[in-house]
Amino acid sequence: MSKQLRTPERIFNVVLWIVAIAFAASLIGLGSLIEQDLPTVNANITLESYLDANQTRAIDRQIEVLTKKQQDAQDAIERANLQLDAARTKYQSAKESFSNWVTTRQTTQQPNQDTELIARTRALDVLKAQADVFQQTVEQIQSEDQLNRKAIDTQRQARVALENIARLPYDNELRRQALKVFGIRLALTLPLLLIAAWLLIKRRRSSYWPFVWGFGFFSVFAFFVELVPYLPSYGGYVRYIVAIVLTLVGGRYVILSMQRYLERQRRAEQQDESSRRRLLTYEHALKCSHAGVCPGCERSTKIQMGPTVDNSSSPRFCMHCGMTLFDACKKCGSVKNAFFHFCPSCGDTNSGAQPEVAEAVSMR
Repeated sequence: MSKQLRTPERIFNVVLWIVAIAFAASLIGLGSLIEQDLPTVNANITLESYLDANQTRAIDRQIEVLTKKQQDAQDAIERANLQLDAARTKYQSAKESFSNWVTTRQTTQQPNQDTELIARTRALDVLKAQADVFQQTVEQIQSEDQLNRKAIDTQRQARVALENIARLPYDNELRRQALKVFGIRLALTLPLLLIAAWLLIKRRRSSYWPFVWGFGFFSVFAFFVELVPYLPSYGGYVRYIVAIVLTLVGGRYVILSMQRYLERQRRAEQQDESSRRRLLTYEHALKCSHAGVCPGCERSTKIQMGPTVDNSSSPRFCMHCGMTLFDACKKCGSVKNAFFHFCPSCGDTNSGAQPEVAEAVSMR
């Protein structure tokens, strides 16, 4: 249909749509900056602000002390393990040396009088006793560390209990702030959406339609995109309720518009052709003719030939309402569109067909 428009008109239409999109983008940018500043109306709150300060400080100090003891115990266990490993290594080395010495020496007939054997045995007993002492030290430190760990767990459980007590008022405050921010955003975006709906219904065909559509794009983006990330857990109900309301309102408007249109067409078809032609604009007639639609009743004028449509010929009259679609030029007799202001063959301005020419046209 756009092929029937003048080239400047097509360019202007493209430029106007660019203006509409640029206007919408500018409004969206401004709205995004305003949306980003809205959360600053609330003070930052933390769970710590709802805890009992004295109890929390006491528990935290106790956990800190126990954690320090735990770290010291770990260091002591590491040192004791090193000492235990050294004692065991020394004992094992001495034991192997003693075993080799016993194997290779000449044993006396009275081993109890063998002073060297007794001395080596006592030395081994001393080393074994030292290793046992270090083993007991490690076990004692580990036992104390285990008790210390249980004490830390007890203090941490006490802190969790305090946090659970503070969780309810903290969550309530977060919910209140979320509702506050959501309410502010909804108060800003919902009127924009309603205004845009009214403008699209009433002013979409005005001379300033690019701004109407641009504002409509902006309001839809602001409501369904900018508002969505800040919806509370149940805030989605608002979005869907608004969408349902807009659908009902828009659907009702479309239904009523269609009924009014059909009634208007019915009354127009009851008038004579000259009266109906005066209601048509030149551009509308050209668009309809190009699309194969009658400008009067806006029904298809393509001739159905069985299962296919015959596009090779165009009817002179609309088979639905009888409006003249093609006539003959008075001057040259060429068949032309009845809505053309000038004959495309000879340039004659008189669009009325002479009887003899009309008869010739009807015989074709």
